[in-house]
Amino acid sequence: MKNNPQIGNLGETKLIKLIEELVSRKTGKELLSDDSFFYEFKEKDSDNTIVLNSDMLVSTTDVTPLMNPYQIGRKSVIMNLSDLLVKGVKPRGLIISFGLPKEFKKRQFVELVNGIIDCSEKFELDYIGGDINETKELIINPTVFGFKNPSALIYRKGIKIGDILIVNNKFGLTGVGFDILLNRKGDLKGFPNYKRSIMSILEPKISGNEAFILSDRNLATASIDSSDGLSKSLQDLMISNPNLGFEITFNEDLIDKEAIKYSTEFDVSLEKLVFNSGEEFIHIFTIDPKVFDTAQRVIQSKGGQIFKIGKVISEESVYILKEREKKKLKSYGFEHFIEKA
Repeated sequence: MKNNPQIGNLGETKLIKLIEELVSRKTGKELLSDDSFFYEFKEKDSDNTIVLNSDMLVSTTDVTPLMNPYQIGRKSVIMNLSDLLVKGVKPRGLIISFGLPKEFKKRQFVELVNGIIDCSEKFELDYIGGDINETKELIINPTVFGFKNPSALIYRKGIKIGDILIVNNKFGLTGVGFDILLNRKGDLKGFPNYKRSIMSILEPKISGNEAFILSDRNLATASIDSSDGLSKSLQDLMISNPNLGFEITFNEDLIDKEAIKYSTEFDVSLEKLVFNSGEEFIHIFTIDPKVFDTAQRVIQSKGGQIFKIGKVISEESVYILKEREKKKLKSYGFEHFIEKA
């Protein structure tokens, strides 16, 4: 017990000191101990602007069964990085604030911070500092930032009729993962054939290669991260681009094979797995069809991937094209504070 005390018995000062020691040991860098945080912008291009994102992780809504503290810390950074990457921005710095229940163990806290540091290191992100407070449940509130010339940013607004919709990964894995972990109370041992789906929840992966290329070459007309689910992301794009909508082709370019297999084996709606799951951190782009071949060739040459999943239409709706049938998408996924019917 003495080697793994509750953090309520350590106090804020010792916890901050513990973070400083972990960061120094793993990165060779030091946290900034001051009233504000400073980051030197070393790029020569003075036209660049700072780009920030802050998404809060709350244990009751964002932490699934089987997720350990290391994975929780890692996820808190991933969910923030994705929103910067999809804009074509290389993240540079991280400021992170913790809300910690006093019963939380020191060993859990160390694992949590290690997950944050390791993820930051992988994306060459400087962990600068933050804050700690006592809360009734675990809350992690990161802010990540980077720099980009505004003319090269990929905004949500900018879609044109006739643009095609492309993504950098296929949908359905997190839908399967959530169904196994939450509805069936399963795990890797019980569902060995669906390891990729379960790990997509516990250790989500993201890529910025596609967005960087599309951004730097001005090939994309709009972009959005799919962490709220494909249907919600399409709705958000329509909000930013009035009077426009989408036709989505329901085929193997959209759907991961593991989701198709699971849907058949357990009689689960494939459309729900694909459109209403969320937390995929897949990047969605619209581009002019004339540049698709160029974009695909360059992206593949750099180790990335894109898939064509639909097109932009002149009606503010989303339609699913499936086996020569066309139907309107009615559900737009999960939204905070809205009760389920």
